Amino acid sequence: MGFFDFMKGKKGAFLGAPVKGTCIPIQEVADPTFAEEIIGKGIAIKPSDGRVYAPADGTVSSIFPTGHAVGITTTDGVEVLIHVGLDTVELKGRHFQAVAEAGQKVKKGDFLLEADLEQISRAGYDTVVPVVICNSDEVSNLSCKTEGDVETGEEVITYTK
Repeated sequence: MGFFDFMKGKKGAFLGAPVKGTCIPIQEVADPTFAEEIIGKGIAIKPSDGRVYAPADGTVSSIFPTGHAVGITTTDGVEVLIHVGLDTVELKGRHFQAVAEAGQKVKKGDFLLEADLEQISRAGYDTVVPVVICNSDEVSNLSCKTEGDVETGEEVITYTK
């Protein structure tokens, strides 16, 4: 067995920021489901733009009928949930416009949905965007950006699958 054989099948990968904004630790999100990493490990972004893009190549596994959240399974099998705002399901789709559909193949950077951040804030909702790896127990060397501004597509979560 060669020195590098232990790395066979293991490769470093990353997720890009699905929205433009400022990264914060997920533990600072005002919702215990995300802050306590009940769904999975990840990051949160305070968005400066309501346009949401695919963080990696993969398939849209689910898009909520209300348009406030989208699930993507990356080509390497990582299940990513992008949730726009907290408790925004209560808006029943108001201020959200989904473009992607379940089952759709996407490339990193493809446009998925749009949220009217101003209207969501005005309605009294936090617009923070948690980005969570739902099957984080299946990845290793998970590293998350927890501060600083990011552009869409910029590396925010790295992992080994």
